[in-house]
Amino acid sequence: MTTTETSVVHDLGALAHRLSHPTRTRCVCEPPQVLADRPDGTVVRSGAIVAKAHAADTDRAALAARTALAAAPQLTGILLPPLAAPERPEPSDAPQRPEPCEQPPPAAARPVTLWPFGAPVDPTDPEAAPWAEAAVLLARLHRTEPPFRLPPTRGPAKAARAVARMRAALPGDPAVLPVLAGWHALPAWARGEAPAPARRAGFLCHGDLHLGQLVRHPAPDGPWLLIDVDDAGTGDPAWDLARPAAWYAAGLLAPEDWSAFLDAYRSAEGPAVPAAGDPWTELDVPARALTVQTAALALAKCAAEKRDPDELEQLMIESCARIATLPPESAVGQAS
Repeated sequence: MTTTETSVVHDLGALAHRLSHPTRTRCVCEPPQVLADRPDGTVVRSGAIVAKAHAADTDRAALAARTALAAAPQLTGILLPPLAAPERPEPSDAPQRPEPCEQPPPAAARPVTLWPFGAPVDPTDPEAAPWAEAAVLLARLHRTEPPFRLPPTRGPAKAARAVARMRAALPGDPAVLPVLAGWHALPAWARGEAPAPARRAGFLCHGDLHLGQLVRHPAPDGPWLLIDVDDAGTGDPAWDLARPAAWYAAGLLAPEDWSAFLDAYRSAEGPAVPAAGDPWTELDVPARALTVQTAALALAKCAAEKRDPDELEQLMIESCARIATLPPESAVGQAS
């Protein structure tokens, strides 16, 4: 971790801690907890407050729109709402030495958003994974009319970026060939090289659905809510179902979990798939694109860490080779 990154983590923890104690009362708190520290976002928790520093090149207008979406009344009970930063407390009459936690993070370099803490999904208890709950939240989100103009979702663009990252990390390496085969088997619109079908545009979408995007709020037993609106916008809702669909096809998601997810989504009248019949008519291409995206990112990460793919990463790479040999509407649905 560089000095700059260490400073961002420190400043975020200090800000979250200060906001947890706006009246300057002294406390005995646990040290701030780093929940994530990646180039696209650093997330630090102190008490009931979570502070997130977004990437320096974040489109701030788009981020403001997405954060406002999470606060919109129409999304109550679906998205975790953000916190508004309180006014800095006025100094007391007696001179005081400024506390480190009163220094805000470097927002000029990286935009910062503030959120209440929610209890995440327990990764050690897969049988309790809230697949059905996630599906109902998605269906409700997809059925909600966008309350104002939002950026488009970036499904094809994110997949293309992942493939470009893989190519840059492994130039000329034969390990990328199965992933490229799966990539080239996609239609041009799924690679971001042509306009997407207009009939599927305009739905309110999350943009990055996985179980890490759910929390219980209030913690620890409140209702499940979706978090992380960094990719939220309008687009094709099938892309929100694509990751679990791809995992199911690759054998990473148990059939009973996939069935629970799909059945709950349909019961909640989600518009991404037909109410009955074959869901793969809508899910096939997005799921294939997510398979390629996941495998490409895995290979890029392996190159950076100078290691071979683990078992789960290898399954996604092998899925790319398999789906490249099948016609579009059957490639994912028959991969499992």
